[in-house]
Amino acid sequence: MTATVGAATTLRYEVDAGIAVITLDRPGARNAFTSTMALELAAAAHAADADDAVRVVVVTGAGRDFCVGADLSAGADTFDARSRAERSAGAGTIDGVARDWGGVASLPFAELRKPVIAAVNGAAVGIGSTLVLPMDVRIAAESTRFGFVFARRGIVQEAASSWFLPRVVGISQAMEWVATGRVFGAEEALRGGLVSRVVPDDQLLDTALGLAREIADNTSAVSVGAARQLLWSMLGAASPWDAHRAESRALLEVGAGPDATEGVRSFLEKRPARFTGPLGQGSVAGVPRWPAVPGDVGPG
Repeated sequence: MTATVGAATTLRYEVDAGIAVITLDRPGARNAFTSTMALELAAAAHAADADDAVRVVVVTGAGRDFCVGADLSAGADTFDARSRAERSAGAGTIDGVARDWGGVASLPFAELRKPVIAAVNGAAVGIGSTLVLPMDVRIAAESTRFGFVFARRGIVQEAASSWFLPRVVGISQAMEWVATGRVFGAEEALRGGLVSRVVPDDQLLDTALGLAREIADNTSAVSVGAARQLLWSMLGAASPWDAHRAESRALLEVGAGPDATEGVRSFLEKRPARFTGPLGQGSVAGVPRWPAVPGDVGPG
């Protein structure tokens, strides 16, 4: 289950001054989602995680839409993986069945140790809505329309959204949107907590990049990486003692590191901090990688 970012055909991956921008790039098809796009999104997320030069990831769509959902050009049996084995080839398995392609695309963004900002433009329907749930900040353009439309297509939600959506917006709002399957606008998404802000269409990408720049220029990669893993993993914790245990270990680790020293010195010297601590490839500040891959996931 691999794809090479440099050879991507459904998206663009560009890094500039610490910010990786992933752009869904099938504007002629309104960025409709395919298995190829799933693999390329996963590869882009892994590339961003592995590159110490990347501090923040921004995800957006080329053209007028973010993603209109699954590509339905295969016809009425689009979602019948059993009838066409090639649809599930490469996805890997979980508990002995083919993984859904939405999860193949979305979970690598959950695994990222760097903040991810979704700049959502135009239609973001089906996988266009669920893909952004593991991302940390979702900003919508005024014209954006969301829709968890699965029940209106006779299927169920995917991309691990049954876990993410109720945690992002609460169970009542999640169930209303999923049960009705209706399409709704950016202001309702804002009221429901799906997005953190709504901006004019022509300011969307600049707003997302501005937030990314603020993070990249002013914070420690190690601090932000550990914080992201802590915040997401604690959504499923049984007790605040779990957070206290993990944070105590993380503070012990980062407190002895170069970024903590630099953070204090820069404050006392009244100058911008110059953080140099590398994120590396494994756990951050003793915080385990999240989410851990379960044992029933098979190769793709």
